[in-house]
Amino acid sequence: MAYKPGTITIGGDLEVSKIGYGAMQLTGPQVWGPYPDHEGGVQLLRSLLDQGVNFIDTADVYGPHTNELLIREALYPYPDELIIATKGGFVRGGYEYSTLGWVGNPKYLRQSLMMSLQRLGLDRVQLYYLHSGHATDAPFEDQIGELKAMQDEGYIQHIGLSNVTPEQFATARGIADIAAVTALYNVGNRMGGKLLAAAEEAGAVFSPWHPASLRDGGGNAEHVASILAPIAAAHGVTPQQLAIAWLLHCSPTMLPIPGTKSLAHLRENVAAASVNLSEDEVATITELVDETTE
Repeated sequence: MAYKPGTITIGGDLEVSKIGYGAMQLTGPQVWGPYPDHEGGVQLLRSLLDQGVNFIDTADVYGPHTNELLIREALYPYPDELIIATKGGFVRGGYEYSTLGWVGNPKYLRQSLMMSLQRLGLDRVQLYYLHSGHATDAPFEDQIGELKAMQDEGYIQHIGLSNVTPEQFATARGIADIAAVTALYNVGNRMGGKLLAAAEEAGAVFSPWHPASLRDGGGNAEHVASILAPIAAAHGVTPQQLAIAWLLHCSPTMLPIPGTKSLAHLRENVAAASVNLSEDEVATITELVDETTE
C-alpha cells in the first residue's frame, strides 16, 4: 500500500497532498520539446493519485506547452480530487537556456492563461502563478492587477507568485489575495528563506523548488551530503529523502514539489513524509546554511 503523505490547504479550500509533483522533468532535454518516453510519462502521471499525490505543478514554458498537453492526455477528465497549478510569464526561444526571458505585459499574461486553459482542458485553473517578478515591460502592479481581473472573471481560483522578492509579495498582497509562492529553498541553498518567512506570516503556502537537491549555493553537494548521510542512514532513507523530510519539519506551510521520471523514485519522494526527525537532527541540517547571508 502506498504511503499517504498527509495534506495541506491552499487558499483555505484546496486540500492537497503535503508532497506534490513537479512535472517539469516530463519534457525533452533542457526542458525543451516533448518528453521522449511519451507512454512512460502518461503512466507516471496516472500513478500519482494511487501514490497519494493529488497536486501537480506545471507551467506553459515547460516544453513549451508540451507538459500541459501531456497532463491533459494522461488525466483528463480530471478526478475531482486532483489539483493542477500552472504558470505564465516566462518565454523561451529555443533549446538553449539563454533564450529564456520574461514578459509581464498584461495582455500577454491573459493570453498565456487562456492558452493554458485550452491545453489543459479547463474552464478555470485552481492555482495560477505569475512565473517571475523579473519582467520590466510592464509595472509589477499591472501584472498582478491583470491576474486579479482574471480571477474576478472566474478563470483563476487562486493566485500564486513564483520567483519574486518579499517586497513584491507584499505589493501583490495589497492588490489580490496570494495563496502560494514558490522559490529556491532546500538543505543546501536557502535563497528563498526571506520569502518563506513572509509566506508564513501571511498564511500562504510555500512551495520550494529543487527540494531534494543537495547542492549548496556554489553548486557543490559533497559537504551537504556528508552531513546528511549518517542521519539518513539512521532513518533508513536516502539523503534526498532526508532533504525533503527536513523541509516538512521546517514549516507547516511547506509544500515540496519534487519531480521525477520514475515510479520508484516517486514512491521514495512520497515516503519522505513519514520520516520523523528529532529537534537536534533538524537543527543540524538547518545550521548547514547561514540564512542571514542568503
